[in-house]
Amino acid sequence: MFRLRTPLWAALALVAALVTAPPAQAAAEPLTVTDFEATTLPAGVSAWGNDGASTPTLTVEPDATRPGAPTTNRVLKAVYNVSQWGGWSHDLTTAQDWSAYAGFSFWVNGTGSGQKVFFEVKDGGGGAGSAELFESSFTDDTAGWRQVQVPFSGFTRRADYQPGGAPTDGELDLVAMWGYSMRLPAASGTLFWDDVQVYGTAPPRPVRLATDKPVYPVNEKGTAEVRVSVTTATGGPLPADLAVGYRTGTGTATPGQDYTPVEGTLTFPAGTASGSAKAFTVKTLADNTAEMAETIPIVLSGTGTRPPAEVPAIVINAHGLPYLDARKPVKQRVADLLGRMSTEEKVGQMTQAERLALGSPNDIATYLLGSLLSGGGSTPPSNTPKAWADMIDGFQLRAQQTRLQIPLIYGVDAVHGHNNVLGATIFPHNAGLGATRDAELVERAGKVTAKEVKATGVPWDFAPCLCVSRDDRWGRAYESFGEDPALVSRMATIIDGLQDNGALATAKHYVGDGGTTYGSSTSGDYKIDQGVTQVTREQLAAVHLAPFAEAVRRGVGSVMPSFSSVDFGQGPLKMHAHKELITDVLKGRLGFKGFVISDWQAIDQIPGDYPSDVRTSINAGLDMIMVPYAYPLFTSTLKDEIAAGRVPMARIDDAVARILTQKFRLGLFEHPYADRSGIGDVGSAAHRAVARTAAAKSQVLLKNEDRLLPLRRDAKVYVAGSNADDIGNQTGGWTITWQGSSGPTTQGTTILSAIRGRAASVTYSADASAPLTGHDVGVVVVGEKPYAEGMGDVGVNGHTLDLSAADRAAIDRVCAAMKCAVLVVSGRPLLMGDLSKVKALVASWLPGTEGAGVADPLFGAVPYTGRLPFTWFRTAEQVPINVGDASYDPLYPYGWGLRTDRARDRLKAAYDRLADGDGASRAASATLLVALPANNWNADGSVRNTRVVLGALGTAAALLDRSATDAYAQDDAVVSVARDIAQATGRRPDLQASADHELAAGNVRKAVDLLTQAAR
Repeated sequence: MFRLRTPLWAALALVAALVTAPPAQAAAEPLTVTDFEATTLPAGVSAWGNDGASTPTLTVEPDATRPGAPTTNRVLKAVYNVSQWGGWSHDLTTAQDWSAYAGFSFWVNGTGSGQKVFFEVKDGGGGAGSAELFESSFTDDTAGWRQVQVPFSGFTRRADYQPGGAPTDGELDLVAMWGYSMRLPAASGTLFWDDVQVYGTAPPRPVRLATDKPVYPVNEKGTAEVRVSVTTATGGPLPADLAVGYRTGTGTATPGQDYTPVEGTLTFPAGTASGSAKAFTVKTLADNTAEMAETIPIVLSGTGTRPPAEVPAIVINAHGLPYLDARKPVKQRVADLLGRMSTEEKVGQMTQAERLALGSPNDIATYLLGSLLSGGGSTPPSNTPKAWADMIDGFQLRAQQTRLQIPLIYGVDAVHGHNNVLGATIFPHNAGLGATRDAELVERAGKVTAKEVKATGVPWDFAPCLCVSRDDRWGRAYESFGEDPALVSRMATIIDGLQDNGALATAKHYVGDGGTTYGSSTSGDYKIDQGVTQVTREQLAAVHLAPFAEAVRRGVGSVMPSFSSVDFGQGPLKMHAHKELITDVLKGRLGFKGFVISDWQAIDQIPGDYPSDVRTSINAGLDMIMVPYAYPLFTSTLKDEIAAGRVPMARIDDAVARILTQKFRLGLFEHPYADRSGIGDVGSAAHRAVARTAAAKSQVLLKNEDRLLPLRRDAKVYVAGSNADDIGNQTGGWTITWQGSSGPTTQGTTILSAIRGRAASVTYSADASAPLTGHDVGVVVVGEKPYAEGMGDVGVNGHTLDLSAADRAAIDRVCAAMKCAVLVVSGRPLLMGDLSKVKALVASWLPGTEGAGVADPLFGAVPYTGRLPFTWFRTAEQVPINVGDASYDPLYPYGWGLRTDRARDRLKAAYDRLADGDGASRAASATLLVALPANNWNADGSVRNTRVVLGALGTAAALLDRSATDAYAQDDAVVSVARDIAQATGRRPDLQASADHELAAGNVRKAVDLLTQAAR
């Protein structure tokens, strides 16, 4: 008979433990992730680099020398010559679960070079391109084969880069792994790789403890409710009862005086669902003293648990201090706050980090950061307006645990709408907006953009680009409103649209980035971007500085210097180091009162070591540095430079005061979080209607033989070309990702879809291979694929100014078979080749998401009114070619644009409007009456009696120069009639181009006189 030899309670406990404990985990067999036993690269294995030369050459080679390898073994050979970055990856098409394994291993055949090689694994997210990256490294200190084994506990979240859309929890979850990458050193060499595996058995994984918020801001005499959740590693219910202890820890708040301390236990019974939560409360007290914010840490514990990686905290809000009083003038608030700040807090305000670079979100408080940004494509994992607002509000919450509670200012490159966000309204790029010549419309585009960025929690837009693009080979040409400083200055109204609606604007890139010399760039394999602008001071002021003077006049809040250099004849000097142009000219002569923000990691391009880069840029007049990854190094370096006296505290105080001024003016201290009332308007029909109008007005009719355009609605239309049905191509670079991409990247209407909505019958064949017979007219939509910055320079990545062979073939095939119109969707003028069979030609630029705006004038719903913002060259050898050149023989001049509305109707509308103005306007109106009689006009509304009409236009223009009430629209209408006459003659393109410059500059009479000369 069995006798119980232990107490009953102990036996029962043992039985309960045997019942509830999880089964012992069997040792995991190694899982091979990649082998190289085929003769070709395994699927998903690819090389990459910052340029072609830096991209390693990968081949699979026989090699049985690896220890333990079979005689038939094959390995991966990587030959590399990396200038900046390069390596290779294995991206999995289906995620693998590595949570049962202890670590990551591979064999490598090294050379003993001593070079450090980083490698990373890709955790979670929607795929390999949007996974969170965790890295480790090894040193190539062994000649021959060796096995590298790293436990997963030895991986750390990569701090210098994370892809857009990646998770940001900082946890290596291992349950959905998308592969790995090997990042090779910036050097030359050859390495062999084999047998990439995950190995070993993972140790038991604890239950994670978390709070519903990392920070709980609360006022004096308030209550904070803290909800504590428990999450199992498997996602299953708790296997046993779990007791979670909580208590208030030691912070800057005083227990008993500032709050009532608490301590207790939250019990979660066995079977509790993973993710369940329970709450406790903490009450704060009042001491009736004005003071800065104070913290109360929350300490959580429990057997078999893992507490939050960052200690959550209750924060008693700062109160009673002058800088918090919104009734006081901004200048007083800035002075009060600045006087309370330590050197560390001032340096933090001058630091901007990329949000994906944060080692942990708590670094916002640890490093007292003043700003975060999303670079191109740096999005929350769920790229929705709400996810953006949640993400940025979470960052703002972290800033609230600092003692001064200075809010972050979050920045994005919303350069043609809120272009990082899926479903946002995407406008034409600036080249298209410049083609509209409509400053009021451009201001409305800025207003829509401001409303959409503000709704997602973003108060700062790195736009507009006020560069004056002087070379079509530049990969940023489409970011410019045009080649004429007068036009670019006129389009600066977008600043008002942004700032009057709560979004801080940034005038960039100061100054001269549109004038760099081809071949002068030293950045990677760029040709012209980030190069050298070789000018006199007078030329720089006349061409490149003028739009920034206008931006300052409009009160722009921030200015971003260019990556490029300026050479006044004494050698090139990087703009980020150019004290004369930043401090003396911008802040001094022009009177700029905002702050200067550096471009992406741009101070690193200043010659010298890193401390030299920091002090040179700050002393030159930069106020905030976009680090974007090395914020620990930057903050420590700047503090050292201040302590050594190499950066004066007066310069620091000036910089911080400028930054704080803008934060106060934006209302961030009172309203740091997203105004979610506008989330429903992101990408709304009303916003898209503005973008559609902008796209329609950006269309420039270059050629229109036999008045082919507009097309009849009942026409049978044949549509072809690479850009007819591609939303990614028509939105261009800086759309969802930095470089943009072809395909259905976001929500919108393609040009083909819009044509189908207009025409009675449409046949579509991208390559024009479908039968061509039976159609009335062909529409061939050709042009470029997306690119951004120097990656789009002519001579980089295969970029040229030529149409692709496929587009050229589509034009030739369609236009040989029927009357045809060619639409060019591009960021710059392109070499068109033979146009003899092309009846109509339209520059459509990069019209954005609203392809209906392209179809509207195509079918006559609205007239063609756009004009060229860039000279359209005749041959590539003419480039660069610009208005005002001594030798000027383009295919189409700057300002060219045929119209499909009636000239007489335009003039009559101007006559009516001017009659309500001041004396000069009324006199101009009366003069126009001389031109309006029917006998001066043809039946189609064009001019018959050019002598009488031009004479009246000239007299009216002289009067308009003296008027204080005439609007640009009336001036433009008067000049447009003279332009129609000049364009019909086809003579003196130089005078026609100069006339458009004079009109943009406000010289109406001079514009008419030049066009009159051209018409003779």
